Amino acid sequence: MWNQAWTGLRERLTIFRWASEYTTTALRSDATAGLTVGAMLIPQAMAYAVIAGMPPIYGLYAGLVPLLAYPLFGSSRQLAIGPVAIDMLIVGAGVGALAQSGTERYIALAILLTAMVGGIQILMGALRLGFVASLLSRPVIAGLTAAASLIIACSQLGNLLGVELGRSQYVHVLLWEAVQHVRAAHPLTVGLGLGCIGLLWSLSRWLPSVPGPLVVVVGSTAAGWLFGLEQRGVALIGDIPTGLPSPEVWAASFGDLNALLPAAVTVALVQFMKDVSLGRIFAKRHGYNIDPNQELIGVGAGNVLGSLFQGIPSSGSFSRSAVNDRAGATTPLANAFAAGVIALTLLFLTPLFYYLPTPALAAIIFVSGLSLIDLREIRALFRARRRDGYIALFTAACTLFIGIQEGILLGIGASLVAVLFRMSRPNVAELGHVPGTRRFRDLDRFPQAMRLESIMVLRVDASLSFANAEYLYTFILEKSEYEGRPVDVVIVDGSSINSLDATATDALFSIAERLEEEDIELHLTGLIGPVRETVRRAGLHALLGENQFHLTPYHAVASVLKRADAEDGTERLAEYLEKTGPEEKEPTPKAT
Repeated sequence: MWNQAWTGLRERLTIFRWASEYTTTALRSDATAGLTVGAMLIPQAMAYAVIAGMPPIYGLYAGLVPLLAYPLFGSSRQLAIGPVAIDMLIVGAGVGALAQSGTERYIALAILLTAMVGGIQILMGALRLGFVASLLSRPVIAGLTAAASLIIACSQLGNLLGVELGRSQYVHVLLWEAVQHVRAAHPLTVGLGLGCIGLLWSLSRWLPSVPGPLVVVVGSTAAGWLFGLEQRGVALIGDIPTGLPSPEVWAASFGDLNALLPAAVTVALVQFMKDVSLGRIFAKRHGYNIDPNQELIGVGAGNVLGSLFQGIPSSGSFSRSAVNDRAGATTPLANAFAAGVIALTLLFLTPLFYYLPTPALAAIIFVSGLSLIDLREIRALFRARRRDGYIALFTAACTLFIGIQEGILLGIGASLVAVLFRMSRPNVAELGHVPGTRRFRDLDRFPQAMRLESIMVLRVDASLSFANAEYLYTFILEKSEYEGRPVDVVIVDGSSINSLDATATDALFSIAERLEEEDIELHLTGLIGPVRETVRRAGLHALLGENQFHLTPYHAVASVLKRADAEDGTERLAEYLEKTGPEEKEPTPKAT
């Protein structure tokens, strides 16, 4: 029993997969990467906590325990864990509907939400439900990211102007309030905020290796102390508690759990989709594989354990993971070194942040938010498939003007509708014979392909189901009736059909009976074994007859022409074979 338990634990603890091969060289690389990411995480963690409506200290708490838990369970070796802007935006929208930002109840609900997110992720990983995150398609993620970046940036307009603005997840509301209060703006606050924004953009463009947020935090904190900015009317961060977070069990009621569930599910899926996408990039670059279900457990364990130490949701960061990789991280242990930097900050450095100006922190959030906008991704979606580009724009618009969770749900709905539409309109190509070969190709794509007299060959590029059965039925009948030439035989190449449901089988029955009324034969070719057996059990095989099922379109055409020669004494088969080579005997499938 104990051996089985230990074996199961070893399978879940991914640290055993790389610890046995760990070297001092890897340790130095991970330490360098972790210290670099840790220094970058300090200002970002505090700034992102503000996005969630939480005091900055809770961002630092989120950069501690989850970073220690992930190396035990996570499968990505370069993923840098910690608070992420988009996650915090969803947290703020979900918890903000239940409590006033900054209050004790708000903080308690945000920590409870973190535990729920982790619990959902662990449950999904244990049940191997990683595929569920595929509901968040690439266009939905692109649209959500673009909209969230604008909301994040606009949420800091009040802090950049030095005026009190209401919290909202709607960009138009934030902009309108900012315009209404622009005359009350504090000049020194505005100047400091714009200066920090300019410095961040300049460093990112001209000195990308320099951690811009850390430079801004250090420089603005020094300015706040040296020049007495608080006395000049500039808001400061103020007192930040010193010391490591103490463990606390969540205070949860059924009503709170029920109210937070939509936000928890949303954060869990968004985190997972983002982390797996990032993890796969680094795994491909360094030649290893990641396990999506193990990623769910790794990030979920970090969130559950982190919530016990007053943390808010943590997941993989795009920017910090890239820095982690460039700095030489070889294993997830780099996260532990980053956590060490956060621990030292909590123990010794938090008093220094008293003089950190609020507009400087707002500038970090503003620039970080706008940096998430990826117009190249939107253009790539339009180039690859215009429909995906429109889904991304639709998701972004819904997120901006209806709500974050609503935008995600509507984006998922739009993606599903697009999938169903594609399923209901499968590509049905008319094929022509390529002279000198036994191949049949799409007439619209291969100019050398030629139609056969009185024989129409079609290829269905989809599984047949209730979603597209009526479309196929209508297509074949209209094609045979309005082709503009006499059609005696319709040959359907079913080599691309990998499944067939009852509705589609009924549609094939109807097609066969209707074509028979028009004295047109229906032949089926290339059916794979399971589809062939479905057709046989449904009785379609008996209706059409054995001689109307073939291995390839070539064998179907040869069979039709051979029978025509026997009936009217023509030599159409001989003429056809001259263009294709000698006739091949059609193999007979094994009966089951």
